[in-house]
Amino acid sequence: MKIVACVKYVPDTAIKVKIAPNTGEVDLSEVSFVVNPYDEFAVEEALQLKEKHGGEVIVVGAGSESASAGLRTCLAMGADSAILVSDGSLEKADSYVVGTVLARVCRALSPDLILFGKHAIGVDNGQVPAVVAEALDLPQVSVVTRLEIEGSAFRAERDIEGAHEIVEGSLPAVVTAQKGLNVPRYASLKGIMAAKKKQIEVRPLESLGLTAEELAPRVESVGVTLPPSRPPGKILKGEVSETVPQLVKLLHEEAKII
Repeated sequence: MKIVACVKYVPDTAIKVKIAPNTGEVDLSEVSFVVNPYDEFAVEEALQLKEKHGGEVIVVGAGSESASAGLRTCLAMGADSAILVSDGSLEKADSYVVGTVLARVCRALSPDLILFGKHAIGVDNGQVPAVVAEALDLPQVSVVTRLEIEGSAFRAERDIEGAHEIVEGSLPAVVTAQKGLNVPRYASLKGIMAAKKKQIEVRPLESLGLTAEELAPRVESVGVTLPPSRPPGKILKGEVSETVPQLVKLLHEEAKII
């Protein structure tokens, strides 16, 4: 069974976001990066499926060469090989372009299953898996919390508004992982040492043979701003009979939430 897990290297969620005054964009100069947490669920699921059914796990990423550190982490977890489509322009590319690039790589690999995290925490779009599924004409199931593979068929479970949904279909397919699907493993010392010996195949973007139209963005970012500062809170003192009417009035007239 050949499984591809697509991963993204994203800013650590512990950072304090800053806007660069000269560019008007998020300042990433002093930011540490990590493997997208939801993609870790995808990699873990790929590894568990390999342990159960055999085969290989290939992790694929797109971005600058610094993203290879994220792929190396996945190799230390147990992935067999890694491919990085290297081009700095992909760091700011929209979901359509990134999805088109990943779809071209996946098409050549002909996997039985393509796994993603449900979305990348850097931009929260959650659109790349759908672009890949559409480009490859494959069925897709999103936010999956349980996945079973039997032969060429899959059974996926996911939580939806007010219900629990079960989706069945045939492979190949695209599946996106939600928290609760599994618990990602930590890389062991043995895995870290083994990862150092594994090669990451770096492919220049131009080697994929995509046309200018296919690489043309569909979405343009026109500006980035921080949310407005919260006004100072108010403390109401006195008896309950006095403060409750004041609170209701403030919520209605100032906060405008009732």
